[in-house]
Amino acid sequence: MTGRCNKLTAQIGEFLACAELGKQGLIASPFAGNVPEFDVLVADECCRSIPIQVKSSNSLSWPSDARYWLDIDFDKKTGKQNKIGKKAISNPNLIYIFVSISSSKTQKDRFFILRKSDLQDAAILGYSSWMEPRGWIRPRNPESYDNRIGIDLLQCFEDNWDLIKKELNAEPGGPANLASLDG
Repeated sequence: MTGRCNKLTAQIGEFLACAELGKQGLIASPFAGNVPEFDVLVADECCRSIPIQVKSSNSLSWPSDARYWLDIDFDKKTGKQNKIGKKAISNPNLIYIFVSISSSKTQKDRFFILRKSDLQDAAILGYSSWMEPRGWIRPRNPESYDNRIGIDLLQCFEDNWDLIKKELNAEPGGPANLASLDG
């Protein structure tokens, strides 16, 4: 896929996510890749807002690097990757929207909404499930850390729009916190 095509996929996904957020009664504005940690800012009618990271794909998986989620050591002698453990990640509560863009006019685009910490768990599960039967030795390129996050790992988060609404209500000063001030 060309760089231009990748940019178009990302742009389409961000606008599709914004459109779906609008259908949920929220205001969403994309930042077109200019902000390192997020792509969209979402706000409700009370002006509470949260950042959202959007990942888009024209297929049923999204590329990732396993070293982003896992501490992995590589043994050059054996060609074996050694899984050390879960990596400490920044912003574990950041919400992600994964968009699977349909290539068919008869199928709908699909949306998966989850926290970064949930994404880390899914990515580790997917990578470990692929590597364990191979003894943690990649067949073609032992030093590759390509980690495809398949739609099967995200299905339980499909159309999980309530996560965003709950997060907006949980912000300091939001309705969820005002109730605790009563008596």
